[in-house]
Amino acid sequence: MHCDTHTGKQPLKCDTCGKDFKDKASLEKHIRNHTDKKLFVCKTCGKVFRNARCLVMHMRNHTDKKLFVCKTCGKVLINNSTVIRHMRIHTDENLFVCKTCGKVLINNSTLVRHIRTHTGEKPYSCKTCKRNYQSNGNLKVHMRTHTGERPYSCKICGNGFTRKSSLNSHTRIHTGEKPYCCKTCKKQFQSNDKLKLHMMTHTGVKPYSCNTCGKIFSLKFTLKRHMMSHTGERPYSCKICGNGFTSKSILDSHIRIHTGEKPYSCKICGNGFRTKASLDSHTRIHTGERPYCCKTCKKQFQRSDALKVHMMTHMGEKLHLCSTEVPEIKE
Repeated sequence: MHCDTHTGKQPLKCDTCGKDFKDKASLEKHIRNHTDKKLFVCKTCGKVFRNARCLVMHMRNHTDKKLFVCKTCGKVLINNSTVIRHMRIHTDENLFVCKTCGKVLINNSTLVRHIRTHTGEKPYSCKTCKRNYQSNGNLKVHMRTHTGERPYSCKICGNGFTRKSSLNSHTRIHTGEKPYCCKTCKKQFQSNDKLKLHMMTHTGVKPYSCNTCGKIFSLKFTLKRHMMSHTGERPYSCKICGNGFTSKSILDSHIRIHTGEKPYSCKICGNGFRTKASLDSHTRIHTGERPYCCKTCKKQFQRSDALKVHMMTHMGEKLHLCSTEVPEIKE
């Protein structure tokens, strides 16, 4: 605002209260405080828009999915099917309601598919590895892990993905965008899955328990991956050396050992890393951040494995450290 006195540029002024603003957008947003005009507010970040169309375009920054607007009331919805389902509120059409949770579905077939989330029924089976799925669409996506098909490619680095949502999440690594914000501590994340995982640190909820060893987990997929340590299952195989892995992300990280690819670069010193977790750990050398704290003596560490080694000093365990191998931090 002070620089405007040198440039000769006149500040924008509210005609109602006389308050000055540095740009037109800020002025327009403020003016609505003096009017009865309907506001279109983003429920995720609180940003205000002048119409539903602008709100929808903005909301796409917070989701991997295309958004739609109800033409009757202006409500923003995540897909066309939810628009149709929502419109029945205005038209009084028959609704397909789940008797278990009360969710309203667009038609009988989607209701049947939804009910499987309660019953656990998985009628679609992979002929290659015998894994079962609740829908044919999920089976088709899974089959790409066997065929190697990756129809969604990153325009920046060329990496391929089996799902568009995975591509969208990956792209944020390059852009640095973190549209998902924790309402408790305001920490931001590149994907909704990572936000959900983070939220468990506040709630402490771990509803998934291993029937074999009793270990508990915050997420169902981490329990499934843990179960493979008991069964020995390694469904993701490296085509170069034949090694098997419990998850696709670990396989992708492993393949970079063969290719030498290091897609994650430090913005401070330029060093490259195979995984985002390795980059995050390295960045703490520059920032001095120590997010891992010992509950016994309150000593803090930059890496989780360093904390684990330290914890053994309290338990009196002897350490057997290999002088040549350093474990890769997995995503």
